[in-house]
Amino acid sequence: MVIEVTNEQEMKSFGARLGRLLRGGEVIELVGDVGAGKTTLTKGIATGLNITEDVQSPSFTISRVYPARDGLTLAHYDFYRLQEAGIMGDELKETILNQKTITIIEWGGIVEGALPVDRLTLSIVAPTETVRRIIVEAHGTRSLEIEHGL
Repeated sequence: MVIEVTNEQEMKSFGARLGRLLRGGEVIELVGDVGAGKTTLTKGIATGLNITEDVQSPSFTISRVYPARDGLTLAHYDFYRLQEAGIMGDELKETILNQKTITIIEWGGIVEGALPVDRLTLSIVAPTETVRRIIVEAHGTRSLEIEHGL
């Protein structure tokens, strides 16, 4: 499935639609160049999870955690600045196992071995300065359910 958005608000709206489908235990891998819109998409997902806190990129902190609706938690990881996962890989594995947590991972290649098979991969490409194509790939039963709900 390919979704095309033409501005930041459309990216956030798509994210909010996705966020409303999440019920906990899901892993979302975001793939895209710097500036592709990964954090903007995450802000939209947070809106769909009724998160009112300002969602910020975890580029320098590596991870950020936000309380969400229905007792859920959103854990947002960005491994861009790491050469290897190290102890963060162990933390990620624990987070992924928590069925009350939705985990979003940017630059997941660093932690490929920790990623579950059942995950939703969203690859963001920018054919122009304003247009973004989001390629949605479901890897597993729960991820397929989410993709069909979009």
